[in-house]
Amino acid sequence: MTDYLDRALALADATLGRAHPKPDVGAVLVRDGRIVGEGSTEAGGRHGEIVALDAAGAAAGGATLYVTMEPCAHHGATPPCVDAIAAARVARVVVGSRDPNPQAAGGVERLREAGIEVELVESFAARAQTEAWRTWVTRHRPYVTWKVAVTLDGRVTVSGTRWITGDASRRRVHELRARSDSVAVGMGTVRADNPRLDARGVEAPRQPRRLAFGRGPLPEGSELELRTGALAEELRELAAEGVQSLLLEGGPILADSFLRADLVDKLLVFVAPILGGRGPCFVAELPAEVRLTRLTSEPIGEDVLLTAYVHEP
Repeated sequence: MTDYLDRALALADATLGRAHPKPDVGAVLVRDGRIVGEGSTEAGGRHGEIVALDAAGAAAGGATLYVTMEPCAHHGATPPCVDAIAAARVARVVVGSRDPNPQAAGGVERLREAGIEVELVESFAARAQTEAWRTWVTRHRPYVTWKVAVTLDGRVTVSGTRWITGDASRRRVHELRARSDSVAVGMGTVRADNPRLDARGVEAPRQPRRLAFGRGPLPEGSELELRTGALAEELRELAAEGVQSLLLEGGPILADSFLRADLVDKLLVFVAPILGGRGPCFVAELPAEVRLTRLTSEPIGEDVLLTAYVHEP
């Protein structure tokens, strides 16, 4: 079972962002131990379940459907997926995660009412794959990922160089920008570096919105968008404009403001094998500790990327 759900996750990951603003959903149909249909949600078209059903044709009858998120039970841009699954006489559905959208939820119950066996796995990997969309539909703000590059002793500057981390880490940051709806820094960073914040040297079907939080003015020629209001209000406005994810790249002052407002969902800390010895640390003194979950590490060139969650999806 795990292998087929992993295959569904891999299908969605391979086309991540294609279905935006809809969530990316992968689906695999298995009959007699053989995959008879598979697919992921299309841009402006069929949901992943329907792509898999269409590929399987008559072979869907009596099969097991593995899907990364609960099939929708409402009529939106497309008819309910649960109706198509029942009409195809699928025998069993394995669901990787619940649909948090109140307008579309209830698919598990509808399938069971139709006499279809349903197993709800509630996979963290499935929830994480749609973490930005899930936050957008439930909290009505973008999902905020704070990215920071630090020395081994937690400094955000190194004397005599602009860069702390190596080429591989910096390329990963551009990949993160390419997958984000928006990227932001504070005005302190703008005044010090006048950053571009665009995705360069990587495949980027679209560039993120590039934001600066704080008091202006912006430097002459800056292409950043100035946001001067309260953070929670600005995030609500961005969400209303369709922004589902925000990559926060500012310094410790901006990060402190987001942390104090409980608006950081995930941390990405790129750690370089350097002892800075002096200079500002990447996080200021907070009024209370912030507990993190699901800490993982990944070597990137000579650096290490630490990932952890403040709010799990």
